[in-house]
Amino acid sequence: MSISAPGIGSSLDVNSIVSQLIAIDSQPLTTLTKKQASFQAKLSAMGSVKSSLSSFQSAVSGLSNITKFQAATVSSSDATVASASGSSIAVPGTYSLQVTSLAQAQKLVAPGQVTTNTAVGSGTLTFDFGTISGGSSASGKYTGSSFTSNAAGVKTVTIDPGNNTLAGIRDAINGASIGVTATILNDGGTSPYRLVLTQTNSGVSNSMKIAVSGDAGLSGLLGQDPAGTQAMTENQTAANALFSVDGIAVSKNSNTVTDVLPGVTLNLLGKTAVGASTSLTVARDTAAITASVTEFVSAFNKITETLNTVSAFDTTTNTAAVLNGDSSIRAIQTQIRNVLNAPVAGGNSAYSILSEIGVSLQKTGELTLDSTKLTAAVKDHYADIAGLFAAVGKTTDSQITYTAATTNTKPGAYAVNILQLATQGSAVGLSAVTGAGSAKTTGSAVANLLVDGSNDSLTVLLNGVSASISLTQKTYSTAADLAAEVQTRINAASAFTNAGASATVTNNAGVLTISSNKTGSASAASVTGGNGKTSLMGSAPTITAGFDTAITTGLNDTLDVQLNGVNKTITLAAGNYSFASLAVELQGKINGATEFSSLGSAVKVTQNAGVLSILSNTYGANSFATITTGTAMAALFGGSPTTTRGLDVKGTINGAAAVGIGQLLTGATGDASEGLTLVAEGVALGARGTINYSQGYAFQLNTLLTGMLGANGPVTSRTDGLSESIKSNTKSQTALKATIAANEKRYRAQYTALDSVISKLNTTSTYLTQQLAAIAKNS
Repeated sequence: MSISAPGIGSSLDVNSIVSQLIAIDSQPLTTLTKKQASFQAKLSAMGSVKSSLSSFQSAVSGLSNITKFQAATVSSSDATVASASGSSIAVPGTYSLQVTSLAQAQKLVAPGQVTTNTAVGSGTLTFDFGTISGGSSASGKYTGSSFTSNAAGVKTVTIDPGNNTLAGIRDAINGASIGVTATILNDGGTSPYRLVLTQTNSGVSNSMKIAVSGDAGLSGLLGQDPAGTQAMTENQTAANALFSVDGIAVSKNSNTVTDVLPGVTLNLLGKTAVGASTSLTVARDTAAITASVTEFVSAFNKITETLNTVSAFDTTTNTAAVLNGDSSIRAIQTQIRNVLNAPVAGGNSAYSILSEIGVSLQKTGELTLDSTKLTAAVKDHYADIAGLFAAVGKTTDSQITYTAATTNTKPGAYAVNILQLATQGSAVGLSAVTGAGSAKTTGSAVANLLVDGSNDSLTVLLNGVSASISLTQKTYSTAADLAAEVQTRINAASAFTNAGASATVTNNAGVLTISSNKTGSASAASVTGGNGKTSLMGSAPTITAGFDTAITTGLNDTLDVQLNGVNKTITLAAGNYSFASLAVELQGKINGATEFSSLGSAVKVTQNAGVLSILSNTYGANSFATITTGTAMAALFGGSPTTTRGLDVKGTINGAAAVGIGQLLTGATGDASEGLTLVAEGVALGARGTINYSQGYAFQLNTLLTGMLGANGPVTSRTDGLSESIKSNTKSQTALKATIAANEKRYRAQYTALDSVISKLNTTSTYLTQQLAAIAKNS
């Protein structure tokens, strides 16, 4: 094996020659490497600029909200009684608060069970929520009380063989999210496990009524009707918060109260000592405004510092920052400064430039804040500070409300004209509800048929009129004869005949029943006194109220409701109803349907002389409510009700036809008011005043920064350009390195061949020299 080394045979320094040639070829690579470093440095600097601009946008975006500049503070003289907070509409002042009692939620306890995992029974639990009134309560049970639904809608929970134990029932109720929390307590007794149901919402209108359809075991555990059978025991009664503000008595179903003092949220925490009161002081939150303005100045100066740093030139060292002279940086700086140099237009405000509140732009591009001037500005024109920073719409008509605008909306004063107000969809029955029944009072068996001076008088209440009657004293041959005598005396009483009232008295196995001949909820019949009350009617006669309509399960209890484009079949609870309570029942069943409530749809049901009306809670052309069919439609609505679809608002903003959807009126595309959205309420048509719309500096900067940082903005464009330059440079470097490597290989091959040729020539030269010397010597 031969060993070779370049240059040995020729004395050529091949490695040196190739290295020098490669060095020459690599000079462009050095240039590309320097460019790559420059691109990377600029890309890194642009990343820093982008990050700073994003942080600046986050700051100004928050300051674009008007509430940042119109907050209120509420202080309580006794933090153990109440705490409070205020919004921009809170009215400054001092108010006297006295809390009598706090609101609380109802708690019901079921009978004890031996275990938590033994089957109780299957069926359906139907929860209704409302007010318990009348009668009395003792040991957690109601007597003689009534229950009125709050019309929020019933909720159902299914108990099947998979969850029919005490623990399963607890989990099923909690999993149904119906506003009731179920827990199991161990009381240590022989049947220690007690299911406890707690209503989530406090207040007297949120008591529970639980109807059970299914096994007797389930009904015996959870059936709860305050006006009837009660399997459960109430150990905490639903109660309202009772308090007064400036001596005005208030009752609310929650301890968090938002609608007593406008813009003030009260959190009631405890009672006020007898004879003492707690002072609530509502004041403008001037500190929040100062903090917001200071935040704006700080955020602006921070981005200014960043932009100045990346584009600076040090005249002392003649050193330029990495983005010195960069056109995108200059454009960003110019656009930001241009925003601050222009006054805020269209706001009809006391202030239109920042210097008026003590914020000034310096030659360095930074802002300075004169706190004294800002304090004076806040004091003099508190409500106008927001207009310098946020987008603000001020209307001259209190029932025209500004809600939103877009970046296409131009600042200015725009006249508002309403041609048509929005309405709600409705359905009105064709006739009054049918199926009314009369009131009656039913006694126990007559003690004896002898009527004498000890039992010959009765005081009767009939349809709101009371009269005393005297029976003929004798021994009646039958209870039927006695019933006929009572009926005769009632119908002969002038107090009743003058009022047009009469009654029918019947007998059933010695039990007398006095029935009013008037039907409906105004019908009433009872025996309130007289020496014959007990002997003829018993100690506690049963009183049945008159009703306007009766709903019978399976016969006239279903309605197919169509609400805002959604259909649902509802089933009304069987029972005797007044017109008012029927409206409550219908409203509750509609609003309790998840098909409607999940979409935010609801109705208000009212009645007028028995004619039912259903009103959708939404406005506009998509607002529609009707009854399409059902077993109860004819009896309750007299057939298919008259339906009226809602109307969208119509009008103009700035003289141009605006777009109306429901109560929202939005400025037309292409007009200066484009995107300006108002809520139109009230009843007046025609000219409805003016809206003054302005875009404050924070809003303008937020909009500007959105564009700058967007896909087509200067920051993204510059960053993308630098990234492409880096990619291109990398490709060029890769190609050049490949060329250099190929050249080096070629150079070595060429000079190695040259070395070989020279080596051979040297050998030949040596040989010839030797031969010539020999020839010369021999000659």
